[in-house]
Amino acid sequence: MAAVNATQVDYWNFLFTDLADPRTNDWFLIKSPLPLLGILAFYLFFVLSWGPKFMKDRKPFKLERTLLVYNFFQVALSVWMVYEGVVIWQYYSWRCQPVDWSRTPKAYREARVVYVYYLAKITELLDTIFFVLRKNDRQVTFLHVYHHTVMPMISWGTSKYYPGGHGTFIGWINSFVHIIMYSYYFLSAFGPQMQKYLWWKKYITNLQMIQFCCAFIHQTQLLYTDCGYPRWSVCFTLPNAVFFYFLFNDFYQKSYKKKQAAAKEKALLADNNNDGCAKNLNKAIELQQEKQKAL
Repeated sequence: MAAVNATQVDYWNFLFTDLADPRTNDWFLIKSPLPLLGILAFYLFFVLSWGPKFMKDRKPFKLERTLLVYNFFQVALSVWMVYEGVVIWQYYSWRCQPVDWSRTPKAYREARVVYVYYLAKITELLDTIFFVLRKNDRQVTFLHVYHHTVMPMISWGTSKYYPGGHGTFIGWINSFVHIIMYSYYFLSAFGPQMQKYLWWKKYITNLQMIQFCCAFIHQTQLLYTDCGYPRWSVCFTLPNAVFFYFLFNDFYQKSYKKKQAAAKEKALLADNNNDGCAKNLNKAIELQQEKQKAL
């Protein structure tokens, strides 16, 4: 029994200590996967079970000020990460970039940005929690929950094992998209009077699909370029990029294309009704004129 326990400890240490980057392994929420798994388990339990039951007979929370502060924070954080990415990537190869394992200030700067990106993915779990508390159940879709569950796990693995290099491109472009997305959320939190200025909402989904295409193309370079970054990482990044693309495309089709088609059909019916009314009116006028002539 003792030998079995010792073997299990050896496997645990090998997976979560020996293979990890010693520079980041002792950082908060990095050393063990258990704290993150606990956070995600609570998140899923709240948004899929306990939260909706708790809110069932309650009025939705408004959370105006909370949403303003939260979305402004996310915009500011995304701006900072994009800026850091621009500074770091000006020295990097866009084709294939290995991880800088050194302890130079530049290498630590890159590792720090990857780590902050991971923490940002955890804070974004509040998106769904706010939806539940405001009873916006239609926004708690499979796409939304899957995306918010998978991204912290991928970011944890990147921060722990490969905090830098080729994979940072995905975080950089995703942070840029989040500047636009959370800016929209920030403005919409001011109330209905802002909706007329938010006509560009549907283009956010287009932008998200473009980012997955860029991430896919960028990651495929690892298949035929050897630069020291793990080639096996494409087993996670490429399927997820494709999966996310089709999920977002499905959301776009259901949310915008079908609505546009329904609006056109409604307008066409209205035109047909107007034409019918006009024809009936003309017939009535003609009958009235014939009666007057007969008299």
